[in-house]
Amino acid sequence: MKTRLIIFLACCLLPLGGCEDSNKALPDAVRAELVKDLEFGMFICWSFSTFSGVEWTGEPHEPSFFRATKCNTDQWAKTAKDAGMNYILFLTKHHDGFCLWNTKTTELKVTNAPLERDVLKDLKKSCDKYGIKLALYFSEGDWNWPEAQRGKGMKGGINPEVKKAQLKELLQDYGTIEFIWFDAAVGDGGLSHKETVEWVHQFQPNTFCGFNDLEAAGRLSLRERGSPGPLGGDGLTWVETAGKNEKEYTGYLAAEFTYPLLPEHKGGAQWFYSLPVHDTLCAPAEKIFADYLGALKYRNIFSLNIGPDYQGNIREIDVSTLQKVGQMIQDHQAK
Repeated sequence: MKTRLIIFLACCLLPLGGCEDSNKALPDAVRAELVKDLEFGMFICWSFSTFSGVEWTGEPHEPSFFRATKCNTDQWAKTAKDAGMNYILFLTKHHDGFCLWNTKTTELKVTNAPLERDVLKDLKKSCDKYGIKLALYFSEGDWNWPEAQRGKGMKGGINPEVKKAQLKELLQDYGTIEFIWFDAAVGDGGLSHKETVEWVHQFQPNTFCGFNDLEAAGRLSLRERGSPGPLGGDGLTWVETAGKNEKEYTGYLAAEFTYPLLPEHKGGAQWFYSLPVHDTLCAPAEKIFADYLGALKYRNIFSLNIGPDYQGNIREIDVSTLQKVGQMIQDHQAK
């Protein structure tokens, strides 16, 4: 109750619409509570790796490699809403450099693919339609940039000005961004994490930044393949650096954890759509709900990963599982 009162009073001191205005910086304590209130969301991974069948698509491809001709962002947002989710975390660019928005920085983008649509723009409209907030995933490195070694971890190339230009587009053209999930698996792209946070906050000071590896920075701790728990807890993520950062870095105000809805299996990707032969595999609703309860207990946010299929649809088994989770959440809230 005290926290809610602080948020209310802080918002009253801002200009009309202050809580929704991404250009008006909120006090850290207030903004942290709003981020924690996101609670549960859907992490959408849809890109080259959907079609390569592996997690990292290291070899070069033309935009046409992204062969989808349909994209059902309304289904994504409605499924999230039915599951009791409050946001969608959308992959804008993986390490291969293929951009899922109509960027001006490269021709390697979805509007040059057969789909010919700005997927992020479509998703923003769908999120607004269903009352879902938006967060973004962004690979800091890019195997198309100078000094890159394709397919290699921490070898994503150096191009800080393009990194900055891409982030500027994402932050200026697609409305309020709740947080950015920065993937440092192939390096930071030549712009340090501290500099990256400063750049992001020039455009949206309330956007939380999180980094899954390398130097600690920002206000959000990321637990890739992680679990719920208190800030600074033990064994909450498989990324050693991230776990160490959470224990030692004092700047974190909230924590997020994520893992794929598709269980581990042989052949095919896991974070992205795998293969039709795996369409009967899905984590049980009971596990998802248990981790949702853990997120509530520790005031974490829980991003459950989903990989849409070749035509941009969430698998039927994922939809039915998430509907069960949504009913469990409704029953829990009704108690």
